[in-house]
Amino acid sequence: MNSLWRVLRSASALWPFYLAIVVLAAVVALLGLVSPFILREATDSIVSAVSGDITVASVTQTIIWLAIALFAADVATTLLQNLSGYYGDVMAMRLRQILSTRYYAKLLALPQKYFDNQITGTVIARLDRSITNVTQFIQSFSNNFLPMGLQVIVILIITTIYYWPLTILLALLFPIYMYLTALTSKRWQRMEGEKNQQIDEANGRFSEVIGQVKVTKSFVAEVRELDFFGSRYGKTVDITRPQSRWWHSMDSIRGVAMNLIFLAIYLVLFLRTLNGFFTLGDMVMLLQLVNMAKQPVYMMSFMVDSAQRAIAGSKDYFKVMEEEFEPTANEQLVSATEVSGVPELRDDYVAPLDSRNPVVDFNHVDFEYLPGEPVLQDITFNAAPGEKVALVGESGGGKSTIINLLLGLYPISSGELSVCGHDVEDLTAAKLRSSVGVVFQEPNLFSGTIRENIAYGKPDATDEEVLDVSRRANAHDFIMAFPQGYDTVIGERGLRLSGGQKQRVAVARAMLKDAPLLLLDEATSALDNKSERAVQAGLDELMKDRTTIIIAHRLSTIADVDKIITLEGGKIHEIGSPDELAVSGGIYSELLQLTASSSEADRSRLKKFGFVSDDDENHPEEHV
Repeated sequence: MNSLWRVLRSASALWPFYLAIVVLAAVVALLGLVSPFILREATDSIVSAVSGDITVASVTQTIIWLAIALFAADVATTLLQNLSGYYGDVMAMRLRQILSTRYYAKLLALPQKYFDNQITGTVIARLDRSITNVTQFIQSFSNNFLPMGLQVIVILIITTIYYWPLTILLALLFPIYMYLTALTSKRWQRMEGEKNQQIDEANGRFSEVIGQVKVTKSFVAEVRELDFFGSRYGKTVDITRPQSRWWHSMDSIRGVAMNLIFLAIYLVLFLRTLNGFFTLGDMVMLLQLVNMAKQPVYMMSFMVDSAQRAIAGSKDYFKVMEEEFEPTANEQLVSATEVSGVPELRDDYVAPLDSRNPVVDFNHVDFEYLPGEPVLQDITFNAAPGEKVALVGESGGGKSTIINLLLGLYPISSGELSVCGHDVEDLTAAKLRSSVGVVFQEPNLFSGTIRENIAYGKPDATDEEVLDVSRRANAHDFIMAFPQGYDTVIGERGLRLSGGQKQRVAVARAMLKDAPLLLLDEATSALDNKSERAVQAGLDELMKDRTTIIIAHRLSTIADVDKIITLEGGKIHEIGSPDELAVSGGIYSELLQLTASSSEADRSRLKKFGFVSDDDENHPEEHV
């Protein structure tokens, strides 16, 4: 239960709800205990009248008032139970809001390497299961079990006054039940963890397939994917059988043990009443109190089951929350994972760095994703303001890794890397990334309108600014062809737009950001030739007077760059202008020769570098 207390403590801002629920639960518990005492008085009064000890007329008014008191107590209990339930429901949703916001903030503040080993659907499933189980348990506990638990405490006090052995028998119910439950718990939780793993795998794959359903259909993989999904849930059924058998076997033992104790309690009550120690009213009252204590005992089976799920879920939650932050994570994100309530966030504008010479400076940089597996070795080069630098090399040679390092997605292993004269280790992630614009091969748009996507990096951009960058990105005409223009909703990942249209929106988005450093990671490689020309016109406008690092798939797109850097095996092979490297006999020179060749062998070799021939108008499928 420590993890659940940890959840409540971490949301200490909800203390007014906690206090209100406890106070109301206490009042409801006391009101619930009024009824047995009223019934005792009514029973004894009626027995006295029936036996002739007093007249019926003299007791009639008392019975009427007792009935009214019983009614008033029941009405008050009903109203306060619902008021307590209201506070419990709101508290549970507030708690869910706090935990979900923290979880999201933590994910946004984690380093890229965390996501490299995760499946998106699994991350989402873990959020839903973990927080849902925790909040459902706390809601059930506060709305139902807490008032009953408080009632049991008072009942034990009352039974002690009447006959202390009765209290001992009642008190024995709880330690025996908890002991037998503890014997069940460890094995049950292990099986629940195995089930959660299968569910996470199934839901993670589900998310991937639905997000790329065209690929699944294109490769006629629907049946295979359905079988994978169904088999994972089938394994949860296989795990549930022994898990449920174990739980219910132990629950049967718990139930029989409880029944034996209640047998002893009933015998004590009946025999003491028969021998004159209790009046008939006392017996009725004590039977009611015992039955009221019986409810939370049997409800413990449900509560323990719910608590087990909540504990298992909270472990998954805290496992994520204990991950290491990105070293330069946004302070607001870090704070949002720690505050006890809902954080007050400010979408502060982070100004880009001033362009300094050199804008980019790699100085003997080494990098490895995994220890002992170097990806970049001794990378040294720089880029001056306004300079265009092309990275050329075979796939896997380290080109995209350089882009990732400039975005601050990974820390360098050794050496020095500076952007605009600042060491990246001294910059926050927000400051570094505000100074770097990027256009990826996949534009990665969001659901929403075209306007919202263009202004994603500058939400307060004016309409004039959005229109200006759209025209410069060669996107305005196709946008205005839609009936809703810039307010056109493009769907998830921009599904309503063609590849070229999406990329032009991405170019406009980067243009509006107006960062001093621009990264083009094969920005046109996935497009057909007509779309590529339209996008390239926008890219040419975007690159004006801006330091640009380019990974290209056509030699013609880098023919007019200032500097070409060729990479081989994670090391720099040569650096120079296109004219210098054309006659150096190195990788770039080889690429020029391969591009001029029409043989299949040369074309295959060219594709290893991510390039296609500039005259390859009829083979857009060969774009990498």
